[in-house]
Amino acid sequence: MTEKVVEPVIRIDHRGPLHGTVRVPGAKNSVLKLMAATVLADGEFNLDNVPEIVDVDIMSDLLRSIGSQVDTGSDGALRITHSGELSTSIPADLAGRMRASINLLGPLVSRVGKIEIALPGGDDFGLRPIDMHIAGLEAMGATCTFSDGVLTVHAPRLVGADIRFSFPSVGATENLVTAAVCADGVTTIDGAAREPEVADLCRFLVAMGAQIEGIGESTLRITGVPHGTLHSVSHRVVPDRIQAATYIASVAVAGGEVDMIDAQRNDMQMFLHRCTEMGLVFTDLDGIGVRATAPERLRSVDVQTLPYPGVATDYKPLVIAMLAVADGSAVVTENLYPGRFRYVDELQALGANIKMHEHHAEIIGVQRLSGASVIAHDIRAGAALVVAGLAADGVTTISGVGHIDRGYDDLVGRLREIGVGITRG
Repeated sequence: MTEKVVEPVIRIDHRGPLHGTVRVPGAKNSVLKLMAATVLADGEFNLDNVPEIVDVDIMSDLLRSIGSQVDTGSDGALRITHSGELSTSIPADLAGRMRASINLLGPLVSRVGKIEIALPGGDDFGLRPIDMHIAGLEAMGATCTFSDGVLTVHAPRLVGADIRFSFPSVGATENLVTAAVCADGVTTIDGAAREPEVADLCRFLVAMGAQIEGIGESTLRITGVPHGTLHSVSHRVVPDRIQAATYIASVAVAGGEVDMIDAQRNDMQMFLHRCTEMGLVFTDLDGIGVRATAPERLRSVDVQTLPYPGVATDYKPLVIAMLAVADGSAVVTENLYPGRFRYVDELQALGANIKMHEHHAEIIGVQRLSGASVIAHDIRAGAALVVAGLAADGVTTISGVGHIDRGYDDLVGRLREIGVGITRG
């Protein structure tokens, strides 16, 4: 008889303010792209401040599947070594587990001239097309075909091109930058994404020997260099601004004061601005982090998601969890992924007063939520349910914990360090 696998759950039974210090780990949305970009050069790459999350494990397996060597060290260290030929085919079972597998597209096409990859998986919150990736590669001379769920890209020789985005896609920006660094000539990307994680990737590539101008701006100019010019480097992954926001949301609903070491205030200014309007106070910690102090009760404010430097869509579930116990009513508008509201039903099960109007959510704050059993359907939704559980009377039980593990490095342990009554089992 096959032994039944018992899925873990998170249980929250909390009342009272939070206090203490929590360290913000490296960014999921940066490290996965850095790992993919190492494919561009032979040698030994050393990444530091790597979060211990499931998606890093999946990307490690993806790299091993194409012939790379990946070794995990202690305390957030990761060593990736490339030498010789790499496979051009990405296993469908691995690609289907994580959307960031698509970030191997640019580096592998640049290095090998071909890639076959099944449409990637990851969080399921609506259509996230890769048309912009394909159009950009075709502008650079690649031939792209799609059959039976597999994308095949041939590009024996990439050439520089002028690319204009109608929307600042993070993934397309990252893929086309990595494809362009060794293309013949100059590539410009107008309307590029400006997220801190995109800038981190560009700085990593420059350290490898790439020539990129306009880092952090909406127009990037990449001058291609010969493949032999690029070399392996050591790099520290930028802190995760979404994890920092999760700790901010936690103290916001529970009360108290928490120091977040390595939190980068400049990377989340618009989110912090909205939190300040809600009553939170932020204090710089002499360049090593940020202190968040909660008000007696949050105030309701309207929020809309926008490309960086606006409020990111990844913040939105946390914002709605905060507004669920704020004084007054507010409207949250999703401008990027209109279908990303699956967690609202779960928040309503906890007693949140939320009314949906297409891509708008109207939240009428209540004093306290009530514990219940809920399901995490994606990474950020899971974190929002944890935050909501801190504002609930009674026990909140969260299943679907595997989604949270994809993007959070020991969320339960870090919250316990600042006084949250939370267990996993």
